[in-house]
Amino acid sequence: MPIYHKLGKIPPKRHTQFEQPSGGLYYEQLFGTIGFDGMSSLLYEIYRPTMVREIAGTIDVRPKIAIEKNMTSRLLHGFNVKPKKDFLESREPLLINSDIYIGLAAPQQSMTSYFYKNADADELLFIHQGTGTLRTLLGNIKFEYGDYLVIPRGMIYQIEFDSADNRILYAESFHPIYTPKRYRNWFGQLLEHSPFCERDYKLPQDLETHDEKGDFVIKIKKEGQLHELVYGTHPFDVVGWDGYNYPYGFSIHNFEPITGRVHQPPPVHQTFETSTFVVCSFCPRLYDYHPKSIPAPYNHSNIDSDEMLYYVDGDFMSRNNIEKGYISLHPGGIPHGPHPGAYERSIGKTSTEELAVMIDTFKPLQITENAMRIDDGKYFKSWLED
Repeated sequence: MPIYHKLGKIPPKRHTQFEQPSGGLYYEQLFGTIGFDGMSSLLYEIYRPTMVREIAGTIDVRPKIAIEKNMTSRLLHGFNVKPKKDFLESREPLLINSDIYIGLAAPQQSMTSYFYKNADADELLFIHQGTGTLRTLLGNIKFEYGDYLVIPRGMIYQIEFDSADNRILYAESFHPIYTPKRYRNWFGQLLEHSPFCERDYKLPQDLETHDEKGDFVIKIKKEGQLHELVYGTHPFDVVGWDGYNYPYGFSIHNFEPITGRVHQPPPVHQTFETSTFVVCSFCPRLYDYHPKSIPAPYNHSNIDSDEMLYYVDGDFMSRNNIEKGYISLHPGGIPHGPHPGAYERSIGKTSTEELAVMIDTFKPLQITENAMRIDDGKYFKSWLED
């Protein structure tokens, strides 16, 4: 996250004495990534962040694979994922590889009885339905329909929902999530040709500082296991922090599409990147304005990547019989493109209202048992002409 931010009280110099008003020192914690080489923030806490009272238990949460090597285009009916009360229990991994887990969740209740930390992966949550607050030890972020929430690995958080009607597309990335480097200058500032800027970010605010002792459950995910630990102090005891490593939000509605005289390739929609996959936002936009333009995308071969597209809202011009909440998967190795009639039907159209999230992975995606339960089983035939 190449932008400096700070909240609360911090001393004028790093790694120096910072005294509490009641006596004693605040405890300093470097919250960093990639050893000491990646993004980091410096936290100041009332209590030591190391006070584990009990190891309460561990459960295996590794996804169950149905198809390890997939060469079938698939259509998953995402809203068929059943709502569940608990946030973590509601998360269903659907498409996975060693770099990313992609899944859907329909949680009905706020996280109130425990805190959560993913010690393996950065998390990207896309809010399809629902509003609420992401509460973290570094501050809170209010979210709504269309928001991406980027939560760095190791971040302790809770989610507070305003209602029981929530739908989330999520990705667990085992590599840090960044903004695309082609949008940034040497210093990390987003450039003028970027489809969004720092002004669009939702940064943490309203730092909660809890001076509380007791029993506080933190569920920590590590290497496919969910460990339940009991800490002796409230995890939100930070009085201040500064740095570059923290959660933030970005609304898909603030993505400004890049258009041209002829059809633009998918990278113009890129919103996030890692070394192993990219995330793109397809947003309402004007179509191509060459007098002979064909707004529908051309057929293209996926040779080096699998393409997953999550349909959020609007008119999906290149697809037939698509509804919101559907997920299409086009595996690497075979071409895909507009459905029959879509190519011709697009000519003369001037704009689209489509809203979708695409994730292209550079390693093949495996299909989980959860995914097979919501697969329509016939999507691969949908390009046949009647």
